[in-house]
Amino acid sequence: MNQHSSIRGLTLRRIFICLPFLFTTLCGVLLIAHGPIEQLAHYHEFADLSDFLGVPHAADVFSNLGFAVVAIWGMYRLWPMRKHASIEAGWIGYRLFLAGLLLTALGSGFYHLAPDNARLLWDRLPIAFACAGLLSAVRAENVPNVNRKTDANVLVLFAIFSVAWWYVTDAYGAGDLRPYLFLQGLPLILIPLWQTIYRAPKSDRIAFGGALLLYILAKVTEIYDHDIFQLGSVISGHTMKHLLASIAAGVLVGRLVQRIKTHAAQDDSLC
Repeated sequence: MNQHSSIRGLTLRRIFICLPFLFTTLCGVLLIAHGPIEQLAHYHEFADLSDFLGVPHAADVFSNLGFAVVAIWGMYRLWPMRKHASIEAGWIGYRLFLAGLLLTALGSGFYHLAPDNARLLWDRLPIAFACAGLLSAVRAENVPNVNRKTDANVLVLFAIFSVAWWYVTDAYGAGDLRPYLFLQGLPLILIPLWQTIYRAPKSDRIAFGGALLLYILAKVTEIYDHDIFQLGSVISGHTMKHLLASIAAGVLVGRLVQRIKTHAAQDDSLC
């Protein structure tokens, strides 16, 4: 009886471990079956028409500064501690994530000055890098026997491909967003799965869960850009998206900083 229970438990554990692969494969198959997903016809028509110091779409432009602040703060606090045991495993990915945030501030600001598809390329590419970096970091920290450099390189290549695919297919008249949307959606599925399967610390799961929820909320406000602006004509949904996504990134960086402090305090108590 105990032996059968042990075998059944082991089998369920193996199935559970395979869930990230199964979900990734299923999402990929569904997207392929769905066919091309084109960008909305009026995508570049944002609600924010503000002007500040001669800068057009000023709220959408300057709200990107949040990404730069989080990226610089993260590099300042984490780079000197990159060899620390609490973040070393995921550092390659976290470094890419922070670089992606800084480039997002620049690329998205550049895009919102005069929105069009040519500029949108430089908005989407760093976002793809940030998603790839986060996936790489969390996978390296939780999944055993991961080749960190190879994993990060593969994800970077896919990030480039996902944006290039949209840009090239758009040049031929039907921009296909499927690979880009696939990459953006993967962290929402895989990070909670990896952290649950491999029993990540509760504080990590809470922080990452909160950040992912903020990011989902940011995407919702992006969809309702004009509707939110019409509520009070104070702030648009897209501006809110930038702010919420910056806060989400700040939650992640804050958790990494706290990890180092906690480990340092534990080390001091052992001395």
